[in-house]
Amino acid sequence: MVRLTDYVTNGGCACKIGPHILNRVLKAVTPVTNDQVLADMTGSDDAGVYKISDTLALVQTLDFFTPMVNDPVLFGKIAAANALSDVYAMGGTPLTAMNIVGFPVPLVEQGILTDVLNGAGSMVAESGAAIVGGHSIENKEPIFGMSVTGQVNPNCIWKNKGAQVGDVLVLTKRIGTGIMNNALKADLFPVGTEQAITSMSTLNRVGAEVAHNFTVHACTDVTGFSLMGHSVEMASASDVTIHIKAYDIPLFDDVIEAAQMGLVPAASYGNRKAITDVQVDESLDPVWTDILFDPQTSGGLLFSVPANEGEQLVEALHKAGIDCATIVGTVESFSGLAVRVTS
Repeated sequence: MVRLTDYVTNGGCACKIGPHILNRVLKAVTPVTNDQVLADMTGSDDAGVYKISDTLALVQTLDFFTPMVNDPVLFGKIAAANALSDVYAMGGTPLTAMNIVGFPVPLVEQGILTDVLNGAGSMVAESGAAIVGGHSIENKEPIFGMSVTGQVNPNCIWKNKGAQVGDVLVLTKRIGTGIMNNALKADLFPVGTEQAITSMSTLNRVGAEVAHNFTVHACTDVTGFSLMGHSVEMASASDVTIHIKAYDIPLFDDVIEAAQMGLVPAASYGNRKAITDVQVDESLDPVWTDILFDPQTSGGLLFSVPANEGEQLVEALHKAGIDCATIVGTVESFSGLAVRVTS
């Protein structure tokens, strides 16, 4: 039986170039833009947005990574859910997707890539979008992902910028996929890893649809840059301080024990090196630092909404089947830090 994870060093979003390196590269790149661009990489937003008319804008994104699970169908589903998520995080609706493939030929000949593509296709079909093409290369490590195009009303775009003092932060998925992916590779903690697999292969479509009935001041999806990294981006773009309550963060079963065993992805340490504008209360067990900076694959949406709508949004998400949706923090006046974490 083929174990996809045996072909890679790091799986999922943990395989991405470290932000401390990537940020240095991007700062030296001259932006290429025009007046029709409503969102791009300069705002650290989840996708690019291009205005077509007063009522229509295109949302464009792409994402690909190496396997974090051994089942090729599941790998395809998770990769597709992760790529589609960026469109939902901008308040948009996916329209089309294109496959991005880099695979060892022996795995292609065994039909593994076919299973990956079929898994991804089922997830795109669930989103209501269509697959219209793709591109492939031969690669030593298997990689798969998608380029996704969606639509959004230019007046209803969700961005990192916009979180307001007094808002609460609502998270729609559990944290700890990077740690659980390492546990999965080591055949440990079956309950927590099964929860993580289910979470990663679940679209953020329902969470986004529910949130459209509320006042969303800012939004991002929590992926490879970790909960801390994406919180910093939202805080910095909004000129506020975000206060995260660590013990309110929904976690997969066994994440704390797995982190204590050392099943922490290398990308977690890269995130810590890059993200310096965070203060973690000294009273917290050091293992929480591993969890806070853990790179997420196909993570949840993080909404900044008015305090008087927070509990209502959580209740609506629960009714829609997102049982782990939780208020994890608040937005405060800027205090010299982007993010502070307490118990």
